[in-house]
Amino acid sequence: MVGIVIASHGEFAKGIMQSGSMIFGEQEKVQAVTFMPNEGPDDLKAHLEAAVATFDADDDVLFLVDLWGGSPFNQANGLFEAHKDKWAIVTGLNLPMLIEAYASRLSMTSAHEIAAHIIDEAKAGVRVKPEDLEPKEAPKAEAKQAANTGTPGKFKYVLARIDSRLLHGQVATTWSKTTNPTRIIVISDNVAKDELRTNLIKQAAPGGIKAHVVPIDQMIKLAKDDQHFGKERALLLFESPQDALRAVEGGVPLETINVGSMAHSTGKVQPNTVLAFDQDDIDTFEKLKEKGIKFDVRKVPSDSNGNMDSILKKAQSELDKQNNK
Repeated sequence: MVGIVIASHGEFAKGIMQSGSMIFGEQEKVQAVTFMPNEGPDDLKAHLEAAVATFDADDDVLFLVDLWGGSPFNQANGLFEAHKDKWAIVTGLNLPMLIEAYASRLSMTSAHEIAAHIIDEAKAGVRVKPEDLEPKEAPKAEAKQAANTGTPGKFKYVLARIDSRLLHGQVATTWSKTTNPTRIIVISDNVAKDELRTNLIKQAAPGGIKAHVVPIDQMIKLAKDDQHFGKERALLLFESPQDALRAVEGGVPLETINVGSMAHSTGKVQPNTVLAFDQDDIDTFEKLKEKGIKFDVRKVPSDSNGNMDSILKKAQSELDKQNNK
């Protein structure tokens, strides 16, 4: 695995490393190096050397640095000179760059390859509102989508996820990077009626991926269409297990559902940190099980798969205690 050193003036490196972990999960072989006001170049060089020393001797090393020409870059560049064949430096550190670097390590084994790959994502993360302030350029994403439409065949479902937050950072980055969808489809009657939420979801789509919000019955119709979606890889998002059950009962051909997040509310119990259930939720998951659905209980791809039977059993026990008070 390529080792990553995040280096910055001040505490920025530590903060963005924490942000990356929140979205992509805890990572191995990643070190944050800070250059504080009371330190000199020799201190910074020692910090960088100590960070690299935590990796294996034959590891490639990728430095993600805040500013070209700044002290963190200059000291990293001094170390880099003796390892040009296996090390790389990328400046202009931002969160999309860091997340893309994490995702790239799943399939790339060279620091040079990752460095070249993450630049476009880092640039694409710089956006502006209102949109008419964006520099004018050819609509590449729209052209890509146009090329993917109208081909005979049905959707290929790369992920179906229950997440009360729907399309957010973990989905737009980690899950979209690991499943490579062409479309993200939010399936919800409630959200489809809410123009503001619909627009926000569409705007949150990663570059090159189109986001849609459709009612459940419309998704059932789309799933049966075998004339237009032969090249489409669909990532489905459900706000609740009840919506997922309706889709499955209607004929959306799912085999596994990823259970990522279910928000707590009055009357629900929370058997773990991210999932909350009431009796209807538990009963709904049991009905999905009866239909042969398997569950993948993970917030992000790097998490280990939780045991849904144990989680449901614990939730039922806590509900029974709550109701007997």
